[in-house]
Amino acid sequence: MRARSGKTVLRKRARTRKLTKGFRLSRHNLYRQAIVTLIRSRVYAFRDRRVRKRSFRRLWIIRVNAACRARGIRYSAFIAGLTNALIELNRKNLAEIAIHDPETFTKLVELAKANLPKGLTV
Repeated sequence: MRARSGKTVLRKRARTRKLTKGFRLSRHNLYRQAIVTLIRSRVYAFRDRRVRKRSFRRLWIIRVNAACRARGIRYSAFIAGLTNALIELNRKNLAEIAIHDPETFTKLVELAKANLPKGLTV
């Protein structure tokens, strides 16, 4: 007697189709295309979790640099001064301070200027 695996296979395919909800055209209802598209989407998701971290760091650096230049110091000199002053704030926190608390950021800039390494100019 030929054994048919109807329920198991149909359940697996239904689960796959549920994961591909929102995909365009036949990619959400044809099983073979759905599998290929699902694999590719997961590859993109894996890659872009790291890309998102990079792009946010770039954004924070741009914001801190803009705030520093408005106060008369370059970004690299600001970071070097903070490092010499033993202040360990990450770029995300520095960007938040620059946006939401400008007075504190101005004090950080003054502190960085006072602790600049020798030979590094503003």
